[in-house]
Amino acid sequence: MPIKTPPAIPRREWIDVDFLIEKLRDNVHLDVVLCAGESSCSQKRVSEANLHRPGLALSGYYDLFTHQRIQILGNTEMEYLKALDQQHQIDRFSTLLSFDIPVIFITNKNKLPLYLEDIAKEKKIPLLYTDTETTRFMAMLQDFLEDQFALQTMVHGTMVDVYGIGILIVGKSGIGKSEVALDLVERGQRLVADDAVILTRKGSVLMASATDVNKHFMEIRGLGILDVLSMFGIRAIRYQKRLEVVLELTLWNDQETVERTGLGNEKIKILDLDIPIIRLPMTPGKNITVVAETIAMNHLSKHYGYDPAQAFQHRVKSAISSKTISKDSQQALRRAVDYFEGDIE
Repeated sequence: MPIKTPPAIPRREWIDVDFLIEKLRDNVHLDVVLCAGESSCSQKRVSEANLHRPGLALSGYYDLFTHQRIQILGNTEMEYLKALDQQHQIDRFSTLLSFDIPVIFITNKNKLPLYLEDIAKEKKIPLLYTDTETTRFMAMLQDFLEDQFALQTMVHGTMVDVYGIGILIVGKSGIGKSEVALDLVERGQRLVADDAVILTRKGSVLMASATDVNKHFMEIRGLGILDVLSMFGIRAIRYQKRLEVVLELTLWNDQETVERTGLGNEKIKILDLDIPIIRLPMTPGKNITVVAETIAMNHLSKHYGYDPAQAFQHRVKSAISSKTISKDSQQALRRAVDYFEGDIE
């Protein structure tokens, strides 16, 4: 029975500028001219991840001015302002700030004249300086905002890091997902989340993590709650990991078709991204832990350009085609193995 595609959690609509400033202070130096801790700053909201450099707006073109975005003034914009006389600077900057701008960042150690800072204070638009180079600052800020406004969903399952490959183990309750994860941890693999897994889309990647409540905790039915961090140490856990393969554990059903060759490459869609899925029927005596490790190594092989299923298919096709080449070839193929080397230790 195929697992259902999990629905997305409603996307965050906005963050206030106070929150933005608080988070950015951990990564870059900020000199806040206006609004830090003031009520007017908490009322300013950022509603999208895209950034904007208002060079055209400063020159007088406003038809495509995306004023609702965070505005970045780098070297280009500041040099343009410096080239104007004081009155033109005031006119252009006043017109720019007549729009409802959430916040302005001025990068690369640039500074506005005091008479332009006064306009920002009068309009109550947050104005912040940073010494960070413009491109680096924008990349860092963009990544932070994409994380804040990213699509998310929650799935019932267990997320593990196996040889560097993120595997999400899913299946009906009680089938043994946590037990498989515990065995993997015992063998040196790492737990990301058990029971409730948060998936966050960042670009074309799904990042998996635990919730604040279940970080590094695991439930084993009949035993109870385990603290993996305390029992196995820091090497046994990860706080986040990219999702690369979904492993669905199912009960064996003689009527159900099971993949035998690995050529199918079935995928499941999560937050509009296609993720490879392997459906593994459970039978007594099957070592699911070893299979999970093999899935990770097989995925690594494919990543580096070698697909065992395709290689085997090519070998079979070559063997079939060689039978039609000549009579001598057919004679040679009658023996499964032409020569056994001596078994010498």
